[in-house]
Amino acid sequence: MALLLAASPTRARGGLQALPACIFLAFALIPIVALFAGGTYLVSLGARVMIFAIAAVALDLLVGYGALISFGHAAFIGIGAYAVGILSVYGITDALVSLPVALAVSAAYAFLTGVVCLRTSGVYFIMITLAFGQMAFFTASSLAPFGGDDGLTIAARNTLAGLPLLRSERAFYYLVFVCLLGTYLFCRALVRSRFGRVVRGAKENPVRMATIGFDVYRFRLATYVIAGALAGLSGFLLANATEFVSPAYMSWQRSGELIVMVLLGGLGSLDGAIIGAAAYLLTEEWLSGVTEHWKVIFGPVLVLVVLFARGGLIGLARDLARRFARA
Repeated sequence: MALLLAASPTRARGGLQALPACIFLAFALIPIVALFAGGTYLVSLGARVMIFAIAAVALDLLVGYGALISFGHAAFIGIGAYAVGILSVYGITDALVSLPVALAVSAAYAFLTGVVCLRTSGVYFIMITLAFGQMAFFTASSLAPFGGDDGLTIAARNTLAGLPLLRSERAFYYLVFVCLLGTYLFCRALVRSRFGRVVRGAKENPVRMATIGFDVYRFRLATYVIAGALAGLSGFLLANATEFVSPAYMSWQRSGELIVMVLLGGLGSLDGAIIGAAAYLLTEEWLSGVTEHWKVIFGPVLVLVVLFARGGLIGLARDLARRFARA
C-alpha cells in the first residue's frame, strides 16, 4: 500500500507531462477525422483554434511568466495580418517574403512601444498598452488605400517559393500546426532557460533581481518583443486563413478575449494557453449555433471558472489528477 501511495503522485505527474503530446496528437489527427466527418469545416476550425493558440501562448509569456498584463496584444496580430495584406496589394504574395516582414514589423512595434510601456507597472502598464493598441486600431481604420474601416480582401493565400501549396486546406492546416508546435517548443525552452528564470524571478520580486545584478527592464523588453513577434506570426496565419484583414483584429475586445483564453486555460502554463484558446473558441462556436445571445450564457460560465478553478482548466486537471492518485 505504501508503495502504491508513493507511486500515485508520480503517475499523476506523468499523466500531466503527457498532456502536450496528447494536445498535439489531437491537432494532428483532425484532418484525418475530417475525411470521415465530412468536409473541410473541421479543418478550418482547427486551424483557427491553433492560430489563436499561438497568440495565447505568446501572451502567456507576458501575463503568466512576466506578470505584464497587456491589453494591446491584439495590435501585433493586426500588424502581422496587415503586413500580408499590404504586401499583396503591391503584388508580393510569397510567404518567404511576407512572413519575415510580418515578424519584423510586429517585433519593431513591440520594441518601440515596449520601451515606453515597460517604464510603468501595474494598472499604468495595462492602460498604456491599451492606448498603444487603440492607436494601432485607429491607424489601420484610417488606411483608406487599404480598405479603412471595411478591411482589405486578399486575392489569394500566399505562395511558398512560388508554389500555391498553402491554397490546399490540409497543407495550410499542417503549416499552422508546425507553427504552433514550434512556438510551443520555443517558449517552453525559453521559460526553462536562464533567461526565463530571470523573467520569472522578476515577476516575484523585481527589486531583488535587480539587486543581484540583472537588468530587469532589458529582460522584460526582450520578452515583450518576442511575444509581439509571435503574435505577428499569428496575424500572418490569420490573414492567410481568412484571406481578409480588418482593423477589428486589433481591437481591445480581441485583446480581452486573448486574456480570457489565458486565464481560462491557466496562467503560467503554455499547455493551458493552448487549452484555453481551444475551450474558448469551441464553446463560442457551439453556443453561437444555439442562440444569438450566446454571450449571456458564456459570461457567467467564465466567471464560475475564474472563481472555482483558480488555476484554470489546467489547474482543474491537476486537482483531478491528485484526487485520482489518492483514490
